[in-house]
Amino acid sequence: MPGDNFKIGVMAPASRIDRTIAKRVEDIAVGLYPDRSIDIYFHPQCFLAFGHFAGDDAARTQAFLDIANDGSFDALWFARGGYGSCRIAETSIAQLSAVARSKVYLGYSDTGSLLAGLHKEGFPELAHGPMPSDILRAGGEAAVKRGLAYLIDRLPDALEGSVSGETQTAAFNMAVLGQLLGTPLQPNLTDHVLMLEETAEHMYRIDRSLFHITSNPGIRRVTGIMLGRCSDIPSNDPEFGQTEEETTRHWCAASGIPYLGRADIGHDIHNKVVPLGRPRPA
Repeated sequence: MPGDNFKIGVMAPASRIDRTIAKRVEDIAVGLYPDRSIDIYFHPQCFLAFGHFAGDDAARTQAFLDIANDGSFDALWFARGGYGSCRIAETSIAQLSAVARSKVYLGYSDTGSLLAGLHKEGFPELAHGPMPSDILRAGGEAAVKRGLAYLIDRLPDALEGSVSGETQTAAFNMAVLGQLLGTPLQPNLTDHVLMLEETAEHMYRIDRSLFHITSNPGIRRVTGIMLGRCSDIPSNDPEFGQTEEETTRHWCAASGIPYLGRADIGHDIHNKVVPLGRPRPA
């Protein structure tokens, strides 16, 4: 059976996590797979503190390389988002070995900087989806179980409903993707269905992100855009006057990119997994 012995390495490319998260996630894995050898290794770097970050840039880079370049790990699971992945992405990716291409990578939000850069370099098993830190959300156990089910078994039920082997997909946080455009980390999303989500941004910022994203020549080669959930939008004074979907439709029409409807992704426990590229079996 695929995944009878499976080792997951967890590191924090941006902000740190509390040690209690590690214990809770490990307990969930034992409960899900009582008859299988599932080893989840939380790199000590996850718990470091360097101002805003989980250790300084050098420590976060080394932790990423420790797991990615170690052939004993089957997967690299990003611990959480926050901010900081872009500070280490280009340098880290340049130091990856051939071994790093053999494992699956999973995360979302700020970790999109690393996922984008890896996708640009042709890494085959990348996905936007739940992280260990989601255990802190009410009902977050469901998200962590979904993440584990994808990492270990590539369980189809973990995937966003529109994902299929017939179409290339990608998913990003709007603000993160917008900041990557025009940088060495910008991925080639030609012929991908691009799914976008956002959290805790005013509507005018969502509007500005969509203007920037849909104006990019590379993004205009996507098959279309799907809109995930935009949560915790602060009130606007005066009222912005358009919803997030109306705003997305506006910029899709203005740029000539087809609007393909809603996507089941977001900063919440219902966040589904979206492979970057096409889904692969375990």
